[in-house]
Amino acid sequence: MSRDTKTGTIKRATGFVAIAAALFFLILIIAFGSFYQVDQGERGVVLRNGQLSSVAEPGLGFKTPILDSVRFISVRDHNVSMPLEAYSFDQQPANMQVSVTYRVPVDRVADLYSEYGTLEALQSRVIERRTPDAVKNVFGKFTAVRAIQEREKLGVDAMQAVTNAMRDAPVQIVGLQIEEVGFSAAYEQSIEQRMLAQVQIETTRQQKQTAEIQAEIKVLQAKADADALREQYQAEADGIRLRGEAEAEAIEARGQALAANARLVDLIAAEKWDGALPSTQVPGSALPFIGVK
Repeated sequence: MSRDTKTGTIKRATGFVAIAAALFFLILIIAFGSFYQVDQGERGVVLRNGQLSSVAEPGLGFKTPILDSVRFISVRDHNVSMPLEAYSFDQQPANMQVSVTYRVPVDRVADLYSEYGTLEALQSRVIERRTPDAVKNVFGKFTAVRAIQEREKLGVDAMQAVTNAMRDAPVQIVGLQIEEVGFSAAYEQSIEQRMLAQVQIETTRQQKQTAEIQAEIKVLQAKADADALREQYQAEADGIRLRGEAEAEAIEARGQALAANARLVDLIAAEKWDGALPSTQVPGSALPFIGVK
């Protein structure tokens, strides 16, 4: 065999190997590019030639190689924190730190990709722009004192305002926290003094109410003691009256008995005599209890 023939044979064999290798790699690309996997906390946006075709649920999915591609959108909770400056109803400037927790509803994933493309674009174009305005509008309805004293209501109202502001966007506001509200040092000191004065007033009012209650208790106790003493005196007076009435009735009975029997006195004296005569006697006097005609 001539050298030219050998050279041609080698070239053809090399070309065949190259074609076979290319086909093998193409088959591998097609095989590995025909399926995809979606995580539990994500949804897959399937695109065919750049056009949204479907939204894939978590798990293993299949697609047409080369024609189809998949973009992954997180549906987990995300948090963004932003500083902002606002004015209260009484025109006091305040620095606040607002934290928003949000997620993309599963049924709005297609809308998110169609309108914004990525979650980051949604956050920068919608959440970070609309949240400050909504919070400032709510904060402007509170005086500085109310903003401090009614922090919970301020948070609830701000949450409702931000939710309403995001109503047309493919996002769900899960929570909103106004982490800190800072006024100027002079104003915070004046608020503290005012609150201390209010506490002192409330303490004085409570002390006054306590004193009034204690005075009422003393009055009631004195009245009860007086009523008890009055009852005691009344009982004693009733006892004296009853004893007097009994004694009067006894005297009256004795008087009636004496009037009916003149010898009753002698009888009573005789009943009380012990039978002994007196050891001394005045001359010329009669013996006691002995009736001499």
